[in-house]
Amino acid sequence: MKLSIIIPIYNEKDFILEVINKLQEISLPDFVKSKEIIIVDDFSSDESYKRISEYIKDFDNITLFRHDKNKGKGAAVRTGFEKASGNVFLIQDADLELSPEDIPRMLQAMYKLKVEFVNGSRYLPGIERPLASYKRYLANRFFTFLTSLLINVKLTDMACGYKLVHKNLLNKLNLKENRFGFEAELIIKALRIRRNNIVEVPVQYFPRNEGEGKKLNKTDALRVLWTIIKYGVFRKH
Repeated sequence: MKLSIIIPIYNEKDFILEVINKLQEISLPDFVKSKEIIIVDDFSSDESYKRISEYIKDFDNITLFRHDKNKGKGAAVRTGFEKASGNVFLIQDADLELSPEDIPRMLQAMYKLKVEFVNGSRYLPGIERPLASYKRYLANRFFTFLTSLLINVKLTDMACGYKLVHKNLLNKLNLKENRFGFEAELIIKALRIRRNNIVEVPVQYFPRNEGEGKKLNKTDALRVLWTIIKYGVFRKH
């Protein structure tokens, strides 16, 4: 197995180097033979691209790409998929809300259960987590309930950024969403193909708010809702 870690970033100069360090330090299972990191800068307006460019010169397993305009998280992840050479892809957010320490557990779940999709869950029990925004929690619970109902699979965290997907499955999905509706499109299309091809794994969660750089807002939440309806109700391809 070759693991490709895809990091979409937009204005994350304060966190991205720490994320890279943590990813390089994790101990992966023996069945993972190699690892690469693909960073896609979605036209950041801060010093993210400059800092990354200078920092990764000493690493031969990290590649940096940059969009010529801001296109959205979904578009950045798709660029990462296109540039990656692995057969298993992990989406890693650049804000450190999610911990790379959970990656080995997700890989073990994929390997042992022989599934092609592992979804991180910030709400499954078994892990101690700081308290988070209740309004954001309720919104996610609603989106997760609606998604679960439409595809007839019980999920606990549709919107979690940690998603591990095998290339064989990804090639069948025809992903289109450019912004925050990407997670909903990915999970709905994957489960339309095969319901028992996914497992959820509890992950750590260190939430931040808008003042600390949180980018998801009310307008984005409406886009996520429309994405769920579009692919869950109207079954768009």
